Amino acid sequence: MGRKIFVSYKYADDDVEFMVRSYPRRTTVRDYVNEIEDRLGTTSHIFKGEHDGEDLSALSDGAIWESLKDKIYDSSLAIVMISPGMRDGSKPDRDQWIPWEISYSLKETSRRDSEGNPVTSRTNAMLAVVLPDSSGSYDYYLHSLPCCPKACTEHRTGTLFGILRRNKFNRVDAETVPCSNDGYWVGDVSYIKAVRWSDFIADMDRHIGDAYKRRDDIGSFMISKSVEI
Repeated sequence: MGRKIFVSYKYADDDVEFMVRSYPRRTTVRDYVNEIEDRLGTTSHIFKGEHDGEDLSALSDGAIWESLKDKIYDSSLAIVMISPGMRDGSKPDRDQWIPWEISYSLKETSRRDSEGNPVTSRTNAMLAVVLPDSSGSYDYYLHSLPCCPKACTEHRTGTLFGILRRNKFNRVDAETVPCSNDGYWVGDVSYIKAVRWSDFIADMDRHIGDAYKRRDDIGSFMISKSVEI
């Protein structure tokens, strides 16, 4: 059964690792989205958020929703592409598209079907895919630490949009293990789990399937659905 997938990303961010498919121009996040679309083939649909250059500051919440709802409403999974330039630090989150796309992917919304009956969508399954920067490193977000008793990874959530940050490490009964760096999280502790591009593309089906398992267990997470106003 094909899955309907919405992809949220910063279209023009070119601080990402070079892909041969983009030659001779610079690689952008859009090239990575194209790679996902190609690999999914004809069994799934990708709804693309191509709003990179649009200004949201003059739009009401309702106007933003009208722009997004047709693409997001009937999707069941949203993939957020984390890239070095995804967030414009000179603008508040509310004036950028990605936070709104995450918000509406997490909300349950109602529309009427062809017979006029109300139909309410479920909260989407969610997954964040971290792209390598132009040097091929993930360190700008996923930073390896010599934590005990084994190596662990720091998620630099301060670089993220607020709504994305609040849906990280949000499992109600999350387990931590003590160590010299105060402790580290173990298990599936984030509703919007972040995986490296190299791991995701090597086994897309597993990571997508795991996102749906987290949605089936959504009651175990404290979900934040609103963009800061």
